[in-house]
Amino acid sequence: MRVPRPVAECHLSDVFDTEGETMKRISAGLVGVCLLVAACSDDGGSTSDTTAAPTTAAAAETTAAPETTEPAAPELSIEAQARLDELNGGAARPECEFLNDGLAADSGCLVPYPSDWFTVADSATATGKRVALPDVLSNADGITMDMTEWNRNDGFSPNSPMLVYLAGLDAEASALPMWTDIGASLADDSPIVLVDMTSGDRIALWAEMDAHAVDEADRLLTIRPAISLPEGHTFAIGLRGLVDADGGALPVDPDFELYRAGAVTTSDWFESRRADMDATLAAVTDAGDGNAADFQMAWSFTVASADSIAGRMLHIRDDALTQLGDSAPAYTVTAVTPNSSDNIALQVEGTFTVPNYLTGDGGPGNAFNYASDAVDSLPEQNGTVEAGFVCNISVATMEGTEPAHLVQYGHGLLGSNDEINAGNVRAMSNEHNVVHCATKWAGMSEDDIGNAAATLGNFSTFDTMADRMQQGFLNQIILGRLMTRPGGLGDDPNFQRPDGTPLIDTSHLDYDGNSQGGIMGMALAALSPDIERAVLGVPGMNYSLLLPRSVDFDTYEAIMQPAYPNDADRTVIFAIVQMLWDRGEGAGYVQHVTSDPYPGTPAKTVLLDVAYGDHQVTELSALVAARTMGIPIHRPVAIDGRWDEKEPGWGLDSVTYPSDGSAIIVWDSGMAPIPLENVPPREGDDSHEDPRADPDVRTQKAAFLFDDTLIDVCDGAACEADHRD
Repeated sequence: MRVPRPVAECHLSDVFDTEGETMKRISAGLVGVCLLVAACSDDGGSTSDTTAAPTTAAAAETTAAPETTEPAAPELSIEAQARLDELNGGAARPECEFLNDGLAADSGCLVPYPSDWFTVADSATATGKRVALPDVLSNADGITMDMTEWNRNDGFSPNSPMLVYLAGLDAEASALPMWTDIGASLADDSPIVLVDMTSGDRIALWAEMDAHAVDEADRLLTIRPAISLPEGHTFAIGLRGLVDADGGALPVDPDFELYRAGAVTTSDWFESRRADMDATLAAVTDAGDGNAADFQMAWSFTVASADSIAGRMLHIRDDALTQLGDSAPAYTVTAVTPNSSDNIALQVEGTFTVPNYLTGDGGPGNAFNYASDAVDSLPEQNGTVEAGFVCNISVATMEGTEPAHLVQYGHGLLGSNDEINAGNVRAMSNEHNVVHCATKWAGMSEDDIGNAAATLGNFSTFDTMADRMQQGFLNQIILGRLMTRPGGLGDDPNFQRPDGTPLIDTSHLDYDGNSQGGIMGMALAALSPDIERAVLGVPGMNYSLLLPRSVDFDTYEAIMQPAYPNDADRTVIFAIVQMLWDRGEGAGYVQHVTSDPYPGTPAKTVLLDVAYGDHQVTELSALVAARTMGIPIHRPVAIDGRWDEKEPGWGLDSVTYPSDGSAIIVWDSGMAPIPLENVPPREGDDSHEDPRADPDVRTQKAAFLFDDTLIDVCDGAACEADHRD
């Protein structure tokens, strides 16, 4: 026998708007339950203030008592009816997400992902929730992934893919929106609907079947938001019109069918999710054509707050800068090399002192030194570390009379600060009177390769990478102080001419980085109180999006695959790891770069130089960053016929030249386009290093950084770069 909800849970406001004029578009199940419960009320209360009880005995005798009948149960499939019987028979609360059965791998417990099923109420957090992921993912050695560090978060990554397992799904026949036509995802009849339940906005997206999965039984549908999702908001996602290769509708999960139909159970834990599911169905139904009965799957999730993502980093930054004041850190020059390479008159190397917030000596493999085991504990200082730096003074600067522009340089993937010796960087120094200085990206430098490889075999230790990346950001910020503050490089004799005049202008600090330097530089731009403008070369964000599309991951995948041999497990791990990676890469900070800056941090102006057909950093990730920051794109985006988007640069305004603002520019050097699937480009040569090597790009960068003006060096046409041989 179905147990009706108390009448107190159903109000006219559930069905009508505040003025009682129009019907709300809410779930059919919720409407049905409210009406049925109202009809069956036996609590003695009136269901209408216009219905009076009889006042005389005669009236009572002549008034027929209303018939009381059991409300008709909703029509259910055989599977859903069986599940209803199980629930009413006392089925135990599952640890796993139960809306998406069928995936046999360990990760089947966690899909659909992300999901608020894996949260608990916590009034101490900004979202009112705390993540509670179970320890269910194990490597080939049986070591289970410890989710303690993940469960500090008050929500999921704003950059997380949404993952669901749908056996037999034909993506093409289901007309899933692709990255080539993101605008289609906002159509009223889109098969996938993503709604910001906090703001009511529809969110653009694209969907793709995981092309890395060898076995169809492990192939997940991956849904990617076209922006970084607003922090602290809750989202509803719904799927409908999904069919198999024969055009038949995919079956509906029995648990979801019960929620959709409004079939009330006697299960407390199942009913505890009812309000969320009703709200989710109402949100996705209200966002487009159709009704709740059309949806074959829907769920909700909450994105972590800004404090949950960046709070640790901002804490160590502010603590370190408070100690430092407006002075440069202590430093030591360890080597001075005249004419170190072409165009470089003097190379200066040394170390500088940075407060250490990691355990041990702060080296690879160390995590944050927390004050306690409490989930909201913040890192405490643990002594200091010495970070290395290198600066190049060009021949043009040494021979000129004007102080050089100071630019902090960010190196590429697992590289070193020696990348400032690359030909394109030396050319920039000599052509435009620049002194570049660099330090290693602690956490993602050559020193961290061993720890990165170890992490790929046991992701329980990924916090050691994420935490050291944040220490790396602090090292970069302190380097900026060394470059600009009294007692720093400006006062060092190596940075002065023989007559005592300065070789560098310490009143301004800008940033230029490439590849990983573009990815991490996005975060540094958001965090640095000193950098004014930043050029992000061949940039991207969100490693869960980048890695499956990068040839750079080939080597590291060879380590990860034996440790986690199941394709679905690896896909889910990438998504989960993004929660921690947000703390140490641009994706976690992108919403605070050009607007909504962190306290004590000015908003930045940024230039994104993207390589068409990049084999290493997909341009799709740069477009997500640009949409999130709301920056315009150079049009034409590419040479006619070479851009696969139906609307090139969808969602972005056009740059108007000259501009003093931010922009994204795609540089086409004639390479092959990227694949439509989520696999790396492998056809022909790689364009990754072409933009930085082109003199026109360097001319535009110089005007952007030093004259605060973005100029059109492409003469109104698509921007073309010379291919670097």
